Amino acid sequence: MNTARGLAAVLHEPHAVGESPLHIEEREVPEPGPGEVLLKVRACGVCRTDLHIVEGELTPHRPSIVPGHQIVAEVAALGSGAFASVGARVGVSWLGGVDGTCPQCRAGRENLCDAPIFTGYDRDGGYAAYATARASFTVPLPTALDDEQAAPLLCAGIIGFRALRVAGVERGERVGLFGFGASAHLALPVLQAWGCRVYVSTRGASHRALARELGAVWAGEAQEVPPVALDRAVTFAPSGDVVIAALRSLRKGGVAAINAIHLDRIPSFDYDTLLWGERQLRSVTNMTRADARDFLELAAKIAIRPRVRPLPLREANTALQLLKADRIDGAAVLVP
Repeated sequence: MNTARGLAAVLHEPHAVGESPLHIEEREVPEPGPGEVLLKVRACGVCRTDLHIVEGELTPHRPSIVPGHQIVAEVAALGSGAFASVGARVGVSWLGGVDGTCPQCRAGRENLCDAPIFTGYDRDGGYAAYATARASFTVPLPTALDDEQAAPLLCAGIIGFRALRVAGVERGERVGLFGFGASAHLALPVLQAWGCRVYVSTRGASHRALARELGAVWAGEAQEVPPVALDRAVTFAPSGDVVIAALRSLRKGGVAAINAIHLDRIPSFDYDTLLWGERQLRSVTNMTRADARDFLELAAKIAIRPRVRPLPLREANTALQLLKADRIDGAAVLVP
């Protein structure tokens, strides 16, 4: 029996983050099951999806859970049949497993699996000193990125990259980013590498200043329409009002992609002026392992360096509070 123990930030019941819902506890180090690896966590990014889980906007799947799905870790031990190397540095993201047999998986759309497993939601995640994961759902990490920089790439980066794919972004286009948190600020350098002109609409003067600093040609208020018609738009804020603003910004034939796992609602809108003209509205759902590999390869090639704010694991509640208040420019990262 394993008697080693380590700290974990545990959610026993959803609460508003102002009530500090995560309990810092000592837990036994978990044993990896068949096909799994034991991970010694080196860093874990803090994602807005974690906020939705902690506050109960996403229906709880377990009576208690350790959140966190942007995990940078060292493989510490192998379960039976696991193909991995002890000591390897790997990443774990939101998609923690699929059934591999449903129609979506068989068609190569594992992000739409009918029975997915999500890290930090269906299984304990990375707000901890140790975690387990399916070996086949870990990804090797570029050596050029340190632990704290790599963490936000593993969800914010990958899902932002997928959102650009879902929006159908082509080189040289005009692209709008609505909301400018951890994911959008990682999508911007990808767009720059593709020769796109980037327009940012977001709340918070500091977020707008960061967007300009990172190369946006224009930055305005959260629902402000950019000064030119956009070819593509991606919304990152969980607000239906922002979706309408994105639609309002598109040229005929333009595409808006909604990059949000939770959305408050989409208000009624005028079809003739906002959707007619073959404008399209698409949703972004999860990610695939191919997205992860492609994005991490690109991130290493174009030297993406996320803006991060490291915090100790014991301050997990503080990190979520800062995220909700939009008081983090870039991404928060917990370090055990």
